[in-house]
Parts: sequence; C-alpha cells; structure tokens
Amino acid sequence: MANSLSNNSKCHVMVDVEFGQPIPSALMFAAGVVGNIVALVLLEVRRRRTSPSLYHILVTALLMTDLLGSFSVSPVVLTAYARGKTLVGMNAGEELCAYFGFSMTFLSLSTLSIVSVIALERYLSIGRPYFYERHLSKLRGYITVALIYLGSILFCVAPFLGFGAYVQYCPGTWCFLEMSHKKEGKDQVYIGLYASFILIVITSTVVCNIAVIFHLVMMQRKRKARRSGEYARSRYRRSLSMSEEVEHLLPLAIITVVFICCTFPLVFRVYINFTGSHTDTSHDDLVALRLLSFHSIINPWVFIIPSIVRIIWRKSRKPQKTSMIWGKTHASVTGGEPCCAVTEPPK
Repeated sequence: MANSLSNNSKCHVMVDVEFGQPIPSALMFAAGVVGNIVALVLLEVRRRRTSPSLYHILVTALLMTDLLGSFSVSPVVLTAYARGKTLVGMNAGEELCAYFGFSMTFLSLSTLSIVSVIALERYLSIGRPYFYERHLSKLRGYITVALIYLGSILFCVAPFLGFGAYVQYCPGTWCFLEMSHKKEGKDQVYIGLYASFILIVITSTVVCNIAVIFHLVMMQRKRKARRSGEYARSRYRRSLSMSEEVEHLLPLAIITVVFICCTFPLVFRVYINFTGSHTDTSHDDLVALRLLSFHSIINPWVFIIPSIVRIIWRKSRKPQKTSMIWGKTHASVTGGEPCCAVTEPPK
C-alpha cells in the first residue's frame, strides 16, 4: 500500500521527464490532425451535393471537437518531451497541468457524448422514421451540441472549486482527474460520477448501434425478398441502395468495437482503484488514458474509410451501356420506334 502511494505521489510532483519517447505522441498528433481535416473535407463535399442533415451536423461537431483536442493537448506533450520537463516542471503553479487535465476531461466527455447522440440519431432515423421526421430537426441538433459542451464545461470546472482534482501522471506529460484510491470523500465521488457517466454512455451507444445494425440487416433481407422477381435493369439501383447500407453498417460496427476498446479500460481502472488492491497503478492508469486519447484519433478514419469503400463500390458496380439500351434511348428521343437493330451509335 505504501509503495502504491509513493509511486503515485512521485508521478504527481516529478519535474523532469525521466522516460518515454516523443515519437508515438507526434504520430498520434499527425494522425489526428490529418484524419480530422480529411474527414471534414469529405463531409463538406458531400454536404454540397445534398442538403445538410442532422446527421451531418452531429458528425461535423464530433470531428471539430476531435480536431480541437489534437491542437489543444498534443503540442503541450511534444513541448514537454522537447524541453525534458514535465507539465508541473514547466509551470510551478501547476496551471499548465490543470489546463491539460481540464482539456482532456472536457474532450472525453463531449466527444463520447456526441458519439452517443449520433448513435441515437441513427437509431431513430432508421428504427423510428415517423418520430424522427416529426420531432427532430437541424436546430435541435445545434441545441444538443451546445448543451453537451455546456454540461461538459460545468463538470470540468468542479475540480477548481475543490470537488475532484487534476493531477500529473507518469512520465509527466499527462494530467487528468485523480483516479487513485488514496483520495477520500468528495474526490472519489467525483471520479466515480465521471466513470459512471462514461459507462452509461458506452452502454447506450453500443445498444443503439447494435439496434441500427439489426434494422439494416432486416431491411436488406426484406428488400431482397421483395425484389427477387424484378428485371436485371434494376440491379444498379439495388447496388446503390446496398452501398448506402454498407456506408452505415461499416462505421457503426467499427465505432462500436473502437468505442468499447478505448473507453471501457478507463472505467475499469477507476473502479479497480477504488478497491485499493493493487500496489502500483501508475502504468495501468497511463495505458487507460492513452487508449482514451486514441478514440478521438480513430474517429475520423471511421468516417473516411466507408466513404472510400462507397466510391469503390459505385465504380465497380457502374452499369455498362449496351447497344440495345442505346437503340431504345435513341428512338425515344427521336420520337420513332425502338430501333433494336442499331449496333453502334452513328459517327
């Protein structure tokens, strides 16, 4: 027990970065920035082709939040490695550590909340379309995002008022909420509320995504049964419909797996720390925090990959114009009878 306290206390107050490499942090920063920018560009291109929807608003808010996270915390980590000083060492008053902890907590709460709202929006649009059309709108999407930001800010301000605490974690380039079991009373209540909220968000997101996947699979089965007797000329329309479903299914399936893998370890660490049964928690806590940060880096690529798959799908399924079809089209334009004998267009 004493060893645990001493190790955690050392990480909290150390002023020099004694281990760790900046390369992983630099790669994470680059991947986060490039991924979010590319995803925002693709989203904007698609928005110009179709009218903006509630889904686009929520996804844009998610990508912008992730991009904000990359620019607000990653440069601090790289600076700490470059100077060889921890966040506490670079600022004696620990304001930098508090800023980093606030940013990490705010970004985790807002990002995970928006992901959960996107999952709910997809479920209502596919599983409850009548309710979706009557009660949901783009304005309510903007209001929801604003409320998420406001709620996250209010929660993250609490440590500055003595309810919870932001502390430094090894190797001194991270600051986050105090998760150690050594804290008593209101500090444990605060981190417990944080972990419980994340657990609720995880559960609701997974349930909604699984429900959406189930509805899409059932819709595809019904469509195949209903169209089994149609002519071959409708195959292209079916392929487009299938590509749209794949575009929804693929990101939902990936998001569900990534969401669980990146967020649940942190919740698990908080509850394990409550028991105080482990002697050294600094390494495991750091792994959980890094997994949480990976979530915002992977998010944009989840939306980029399906867009690329959709383009490839459409290109590979594009129908070829035959001479028979050209002859019918030509006849319909000229006002004559279908000329099926035409084998080549006139030169």
